[in-house]
Amino acid sequence: MEPTSAPSERKGRPGSLENPEVLENVPGHVIPIIEREFDDFDTEAGKFLEGDTPEDQFIGFRLKQGVYGQRQADVQMIRVKLPFGGITPEQMETFADVVERWAPLNKAHITTRQNIQIHHVPLRDAAQLIRAISDAGLSSREGCGNTVRNVTGDPWAGVCENELFDPTPYVGAYVRYFVRHPTTQLMPRKVKTAFTATDEDRAITGIHDVAYIPRIRDGVRGFEMRVGGGTSIMPRVAPTLHDFVRADDGEYLKYAEAVFRIFNRQEWLRANRARARIKVFVDKYGIEELRRQVEEELQGEWVAERDFDPGPLLFLHDEEAGAPAPPTAYGSPNGDNRDYERWVTSNVKAQRQAGFSTAQVKVTRGDLTPEQFRGLAQIMRDFSGGYARTTVEQNLVLRWVRDESLYDLWTRLGELGLGDPGADEITDVVSCPGTDSCKLGITSSMGLNAAVQQRLEEMRIDDPLTRKIHIKMSGCPNGCSQHHIANIGFYGASIKVGDKTVPAYVAHIGGRYEGGEVVYGTRLKVRLPAKRVPDAIERWLRAYESQREEGEEFNVYAERVGAVAFEDMVRDLALPPEFSLETMQMFVDWKQNAPFEVIRGEGECAV
Repeated sequence: MEPTSAPSERKGRPGSLENPEVLENVPGHVIPIIEREFDDFDTEAGKFLEGDTPEDQFIGFRLKQGVYGQRQADVQMIRVKLPFGGITPEQMETFADVVERWAPLNKAHITTRQNIQIHHVPLRDAAQLIRAISDAGLSSREGCGNTVRNVTGDPWAGVCENELFDPTPYVGAYVRYFVRHPTTQLMPRKVKTAFTATDEDRAITGIHDVAYIPRIRDGVRGFEMRVGGGTSIMPRVAPTLHDFVRADDGEYLKYAEAVFRIFNRQEWLRANRARARIKVFVDKYGIEELRRQVEEELQGEWVAERDFDPGPLLFLHDEEAGAPAPPTAYGSPNGDNRDYERWVTSNVKAQRQAGFSTAQVKVTRGDLTPEQFRGLAQIMRDFSGGYARTTVEQNLVLRWVRDESLYDLWTRLGELGLGDPGADEITDVVSCPGTDSCKLGITSSMGLNAAVQQRLEEMRIDDPLTRKIHIKMSGCPNGCSQHHIANIGFYGASIKVGDKTVPAYVAHIGGRYEGGEVVYGTRLKVRLPAKRVPDAIERWLRAYESQREEGEEFNVYAERVGAVAFEDMVRDLALPPEFSLETMQMFVDWKQNAPFEVIRGEGECAV
């Protein structure tokens, strides 16, 4: 059965929860916009700046608006939610405008959860910024805090092979149901949700608190529901809570609310916010006990008080209707076409709809400038079905591109510096912002990212098996870059050398997240100085290429030779340097120009 249409009229005064000022079924217009919240933010920010509101009280307020404190004083990070990654050309242009006006570094950042973050925004300007983005249907509401965070999705949903149905409408209903929901405003910790499209699981459901995989039973649409995954200091793969919860009657929403109600009552979790995730409950009591408690919770009187019908909340948008017509003229390679063919091989996938393809734009470190935002906006209008989706690899997927137009698209992307091949390959290195902005950051993960990518490009890797390797790094042990599930992953640490400190990383080897299987990598028992990490990676890659068996993929090789072999290859690199004029750069982190020191504050995620 096809989803029912949303009603054209709603009750309640404009700007109320019952009648939001914006609730449109066009890409990006997913989260209802409530105008009065901007006025409230202005008022509360002013009271805080005047000293009339305690900081701990104000922090909780601003986090719900997606405004997050940075390690730098007096500036904020604004986290704009893009449910399922969807974004329009107009929204891309809005990002260009607000970055130019309020972001000193002249860039915005795509995250591994499909958000877009803008850094170094003065608090007095934050309300203006979130008001400006709302004009384009964008929202930062509950982008931070102990809420239901951005709901991520498979960027190829709706156009990929082996799809039982497109989950996108139900993602929209889930977002709209739980944003501003009274149960989810101050939970013990945040909740991360993902919807995938197929068992290939490109949304990585296993690392999420709550996740859904499409299923059909007796002709009825539904989902397998997983609960209790997560990375960070206690990585767990989410087990299945129920193998089938119905979609069209909202059972999938009802079960989620039952889980949240149970989670919200766990006062023992609030005692240590650093570990207060749903996975901790599941780890302690087991998925069977959570399942029992959910069934018991569903007998409560609250169920009759809710309307779980997703129909009025479904995100309904006929993307195919906006697909471009066949071009009357189009370009093609003239002469040496190896660069273009390499891009097609790595970045382009055929849609299940004949004549169309998706093109993944490789965005280095997830950073886009205003010029790139505007150029991509026009490219989206000219070549795609009207909008794009961000990815968990910090990239952008253009959909509904005519096959005949791929060469012209590649040429236009190249003019923006965005035509590189290798999306989701070894040179597509993923990292969190680290000490560039994060209070929890120990090391400059973005600086290491740049150094590693440069080394990989210098190596000119053309071996297809080596190209499949994923490298990710975080600036601390938390999992914002998803380093736990990389083939080669790192998290930021330090090494004491007398009275000085060396920036360092701990490596994980053998993680996996493709093909519907999540595997956490093995942590090595060596700590590498940050400046030696590119050397370590090169050694590991060369050893893999020279020692592997025929057709042996990296993780299979890593399991065969064992963690100690990887440690042995880099033991000399792990030796702490003696401080001297010759080695002093080892005591300075990547992208920095001052001696390294560990400066780590309290992460506001746990406030």
